Amino acid sequence: SYDWINQVMATLFTRIIKGEIPSYKCAEDSDFYAFLDINPLKKGHTLVVPKHEVDYIFDLSDDEIAKMQVFAKKVAIAIKKAFPCRKVGEAVLGLEVNHAHIHLIPLDSEKDMIFSNPKLKLSDEEFREIAGKIRHCFEED
Repeated sequence: SYDWINQVMATLFTRIIKGEIPSYKCAEDSDFYAFLDINPLKKGHTLVVPKHEVDYIFDLSDDEIAKMQVFAKKVAIAIKKAFPCRKVGEAVLGLEVNHAHIHLIPLDSEKDMIFSNPKLKLSDEEFREIAGKIRHCFEED
């Protein structure tokens, strides 16, 4: 059936949103989900994804892109509170997973956004603590 095909074809991020694959949730609303990148460039490196599965960010409607940016802004403000930095950078690559997503990365230098940099190796406990800090700051607002 069509549902079966959807389940098989669901992206990694859709499976994370549905709770089929565990994640370190930082924030969520009815349309978007934010969780820690498991190969982070910096502590607090977060992904923002629409719950509606779409491959290419620019295939989202104008309204969806606007709402995604507003949600990402709220998450970025929480990241900056949880992990003081000069700014939170935003990147859209979208080649790794076929599900539109925004990377939010705490920045103290432009070098912090170089995706070929070595990724941090964090324990489950560290990931939980980071996500908890961001979630707490997100929920305060």
